[in-house]
Amino acid sequence: MKQAFYGIDVGSISTKGVILDQDHQILAQDYLMTRGNPIQAVKDLTRSLENQLDKKTYQVMGLGTTGSARKLVGAVTGAGIERNEITAHAIGTISLHPDVRTILEIGGQDSKIILIENGVVVDYAMNTLCAAGTGAFLSSQANRLGVAVEDFGQIALGSKNPTPIAARCTVFAESDLVHKAQMGYEKRDIIAGLCKSIVNNYLNNVGRGKTIQSPIVFQGGVSKNQGVQKFFEEALGQKVIVDPVGHLAGAIGIAILAHKLGRHQPFNFEITQLDFTTQGTTCPHCPNHCEIMCVLKEGQLIDAWGNRCPRGALKTL
Repeated sequence: MKQAFYGIDVGSISTKGVILDQDHQILAQDYLMTRGNPIQAVKDLTRSLENQLDKKTYQVMGLGTTGSARKLVGAVTGAGIERNEITAHAIGTISLHPDVRTILEIGGQDSKIILIENGVVVDYAMNTLCAAGTGAFLSSQANRLGVAVEDFGQIALGSKNPTPIAARCTVFAESDLVHKAQMGYEKRDIIAGLCKSIVNNYLNNVGRGKTIQSPIVFQGGVSKNQGVQKFFEEALGQKVIVDPVGHLAGAIGIAILAHKLGRHQPFNFEITQLDFTTQGTTCPHCPNHCEIMCVLKEGQLIDAWGNRCPRGALKTL
């Protein structure tokens, strides 16, 4: 039986997963919406990947989690390793593009930049405070314009005169978009302007003060927007690579870490059949009143966190 390794990247908008073989080739993959329920999303993801995997040939022997819900999902899945998005994305991208120097990433509700030298992360920055310029922002504007967000990129490429849009703030951007539409600007020019404003916003905030060097890899859901890719290339004067599996880079990276550094034990996909719930409680033992999150499997406590001292440690509810 050959060994395989499962990586899960759970974000606020989407949940990504891959199963890799020992040579880090993809055996199974999927990308689906989190929909505010990371536990159910991971159960659906796991069921999908189990259906894709040749279980007569491969046994999953390690599992890792990354993303904003990595701790919760790690508790549910019994993950052998958990790491932040910077580490996972860097390792996943290096596995796809060994010579990468800059990673531009724009996700559903945040964005980041990662600078790499000789395969090592030397600097990074994240924007998690404002949704302007993210996938959620684009989806909102697409809905306002009556256009499928998947078509934004192609429409933007057809514009020869992008309309300037003030996108430093979501509220201002929406107001400016409505104003420009009422003035009579063409829809494709407004869409192109939105794509261009996302690039300018990213470079002036997340990329501010950073030295962006080739090879440059663009990731996250927004990387599928060809208009945004084009305006990044125009602004930087350099080629920007979008990998076909770039949206899975975080999951790939954490699967590789599960192989190299994680705890190895069989994973049998049983979580798809089990009932998991979460429950919040407040520790009464001191004035800090720590908010503690508990994870239960079939009604039994399996993990808890949030306490800042041993008095808040929970073994049972």
